[in-house]
Amino acid sequence: MTNPIVILGSGQAGISTVRELRKLNPEIAITVVSTDDCSFYAKPTLSNALAAGKAAAQLVVTPAEKLAEQLKLTLMPHTLVESIDIAGKQLITDKGPVAYSALVLANGAHPIRLPLSGTGATEVLSVNSLGDYAAFRNRLQPGLHVAILGAGLIGCEFANDLRTAGHPVTVFDVAPQPLGRLLPPKAGAFFAEKLAAAGVKFEFATGITTVDKTDSGYLLGTADGKQFKADLVLSAIGLKPAVELAAAAGLKTSRGIVVDRQLRTSAPDVYALGDCAEVEGLVLPFILPIMNAARALGKTLAGEATDLSYPAMPVVVKTPACPTVVSPPAMGAAGDWVEEEIEGGVRALFKAADGKLLGCALLGEASKERQAIAAQLPAVL
Repeated sequence: MTNPIVILGSGQAGISTVRELRKLNPEIAITVVSTDDCSFYAKPTLSNALAAGKAAAQLVVTPAEKLAEQLKLTLMPHTLVESIDIAGKQLITDKGPVAYSALVLANGAHPIRLPLSGTGATEVLSVNSLGDYAAFRNRLQPGLHVAILGAGLIGCEFANDLRTAGHPVTVFDVAPQPLGRLLPPKAGAFFAEKLAAAGVKFEFATGITTVDKTDSGYLLGTADGKQFKADLVLSAIGLKPAVELAAAAGLKTSRGIVVDRQLRTSAPDVYALGDCAEVEGLVLPFILPIMNAARALGKTLAGEATDLSYPAMPVVVKTPACPTVVSPPAMGAAGDWVEEEIEGGVRALFKAADGKLLGCALLGEASKERQAIAAQLPAVL
């Protein structure tokens, strides 16, 4: 009997790959191994579910039993993978070895943790899974003031969501503006203004170094002695691809698990996609890249070797206080931002010297131009 295709991870990348493969091969044996319960949910909903009053269970799209039935899967929930035996083509888990014919690494990314000190440092929360969301929501009593570390995409989405849900929010970042890696200055100022109008308080150029417990909550401190009070502290600094298992098994890693255009790692019959993977230097932890990768890998696993390609993939930021669409230029792209304030918004276009459009940031009313402008953007890969 042929060993199954084994998918490590039951998130968007892993389950999307299964769905694509099932379209092409309804019978091939597939086993999904996961540290959680294998129920499927859309991870992007974690940062905009509080205002809707949704509990963690309400975010589940497909319960594990239903998923197994629909996709003809063997599920191994709550399973810890200790190592990958490349030569023996098996995973070594706390429930015994799991042999594979092909292995797909879709085990995501870890939240980046600041090197905080203080008596409350270990109680700083982060939300990167349904379980994390449940824990955060359970702590989030009505009216509690939440401090968010990081004014990037996830931090700003949570800030908007928490304010809409009625919570005071202060966002801290060492950068001089929100979405510092995605927005040029005018766009950043407009974004900050709109979220501030919705009640989000920003503390820019402010790095938190200590978090201490107090009788009523937490006291946050900076290196230069500033102090801020909060009832809860949420870290949203960013994500780091989960490469530890792959690296320990001898697979090539850099920022992520290094794969080629067919999502093959440096080991035979081992593939990677999603937040853990690095494709030609690109680590793109967003839904559209994952869906494109899953379609290509599904074909490859079904026997039709297929190169991955990425079209232009603008990211919609989930901040209703300031509708925003971003498509940053490629790393190292030569050009300049041209920013234009329009009625109710900002249109920022990153153009090469010859006028070619290489990136964009569309805020407020300008976000309605998403489709027309995206059509002018170059493919990412």
